[in-house]
Amino acid sequence: MKQALIVIDVQHSFRQRPFWDESEYPAFVSQIQGLIDTAVAQGVPVLQVFHVSPSDDPANPFSLASGHVKTLDEVRIEPTAVFHKTVHSSLYAKDANGATLQDWLREHGIEGIVVSGIRTEQCCETTSRHASDAGYKVVFPTDATLTFAMQSPSGKHYSPADIRDRTELVLQGRFARIARAAEAFAA
Repeated sequence: MKQALIVIDVQHSFRQRPFWDESEYPAFVSQIQGLIDTAVAQGVPVLQVFHVSPSDDPANPFSLASGHVKTLDEVRIEPTAVFHKTVHSSLYAKDANGATLQDWLREHGIEGIVVSGIRTEQCCETTSRHASDAGYKVVFPTDATLTFAMQSPSGKHYSPADIRDRTELVLQGRFARIARAAEAFAA
């Protein structure tokens, strides 16, 4: 099965958000870098996706005018292709010529994707669900995703571990194969 690695929203924009927390960041960088390096060593295409706001307000960290829509410094990546998205699913992201990431996958005969990046329960999970529904075999190496603590409307606090656990619960066996980054490209 021909696979591609999708690296979602690993960008400086998040460092500008009040919820940014460095505590799990070093472990995330280690895992996602290992995933990228393994993909490159195995000849697997690495597709990088950035979330952008349609706003051109430089105060918006997701606006291209902000200067924050760029790879986080600690991650080394030379992507096969780069896409920008304005919605949660990376399959809708577009390259500089207007082709979507899903178009790219089809054109290159990709049958399976490995999903990584920021945020676990948002763009990574949404991309996984969409890709599964579109017929791709999805691998979700949760340790190569990053998220932050959240509070529900009822006031309950959810740690990043709680959120990752919930994402694994709802994806496993339905939308993706849950794996560790070191096992993501295993058969």
